[in-house]
Amino acid sequence: MPTTTGVQADVLASTLRILRDKEVDNTFKIIPLLDAIERGGNVETVDGGSYIDSPVILTDHSTITQLSSGYEAVSLAVKDPMRTASYSWCDATAPVVITRKEELSNKGERAIVRIAEARLKQTMGMFKREIEKQLIAGSSTILTDLQTLNGLDGATGWFEEGAFGSQANTVGGIDKSSFTTSWQNQVQDGAFSANGLKKMQSLLIDCQQFAPEGDVDLILASPTSYGLYKDQLQQLERYVSATEERNMAGRLALQFNGAAMFIEPNLGFTGSGGSNKMSMYFLNTKLFNCYFDRDAKFELGDMESISGYAAMSAQIAVRMQICTSNLSGHGILVNAES
Repeated sequence: MPTTTGVQADVLASTLRILRDKEVDNTFKIIPLLDAIERGGNVETVDGGSYIDSPVILTDHSTITQLSSGYEAVSLAVKDPMRTASYSWCDATAPVVITRKEELSNKGERAIVRIAEARLKQTMGMFKREIEKQLIAGSSTILTDLQTLNGLDGATGWFEEGAFGSQANTVGGIDKSSFTTSWQNQVQDGAFSANGLKKMQSLLIDCQQFAPEGDVDLILASPTSYGLYKDQLQQLERYVSATEERNMAGRLALQFNGAAMFIEPNLGFTGSGGSNKMSMYFLNTKLFNCYFDRDAKFELGDMESISGYAAMSAQIAVRMQICTSNLSGHGILVNAES
C-alpha cells in the first residue's frame, strides 16, 4: 500500500508546527488567567528537572533595636526568611492523526494541511478547556497533576474559604497554618445582594495590604456574580476595551478599581461539602508564574506512521505548572450568587 513519503510528512509536520505556534498564542488569548500571566511577562520556559522550586519570603529576617542612648545592646536574633515552594510538573500529550484515506480523498499538500489544521485547532481547544477547568475549579479528571486555585470545602487548592489566618492547606509543600499572615488568601463571604460592592472593596483593600508587589489586576467572576455586579453599577459602569488587554477577541471587559473583570464560566461551582460556592477570584498576576519545559511547550513531534493502521500521527507534548510567590495578595469572594 502506498504511504506518505518522508518528504511529505516532513512538509506537513513543519506546516503544523507553524500553525501550532499561532494556535498556542490564540489559546492564551482565550484563557483570561493565562493571558494575564503572559501579559505580565510571567510565562517562563525552563530546562526539565523533576520539580519547580520557587523561593518565597514568608517571615522577617531580624529585629529592630532602637538606639536611645547609643549604648543599647543590639539584638542579633535572626532567622532565615526564605522558604522554597516546590511543585511537580504536569505532563500531558494528545495526538493529531491523519488517515491514508483522508490523504487520498484530499490530494495535494494544501488540502492535507487544511485537514491537519482543523485537527490541530480542535486538539489545542481541548487542551485549553481542560487546563482552564483544572486551574479554576480543580475538576479535571485528566490533568490532576496541574495546580488549582480551588481550595473550597476541603479541596487541596490554593484559595480556601476559611478566615485569613486560620487556613490549613499545603501549597507548594508549605503549610499555610505555619505562616498565618503571609501564606494565606483573603476572603469575603455572603450574598451579593447584601452589600456586594462593599465586600468587593473590602477584599481589594485586604489584598493590597498584604501584596509584596503589584495590585489586584484581574478579577474572574462567575456568570451570575458578574451579572449581579453589572446590575449594581447601572449607569455608573465603565468599560475598558479588551483590545487593551491583549486583544481578547475584541470583547469589552468591566473594571473594578482598575482591575479588568472577566466572566469565567467555570466559576460558580459548589464545593465538595455542598455548603459554599466560589463566585470570584481576585488575582494579582505579578505574583503568578506559569512554567513550561522548553521542549514541551505545546511542542508538536514528527509525523509518524501508526503501526497496523493506514494513518500517521504527531504528538503534542505539554509540560507545565503554575506557581505563586505569595498568597496573601490574592482573594476570593464566596457565595455571592444571589
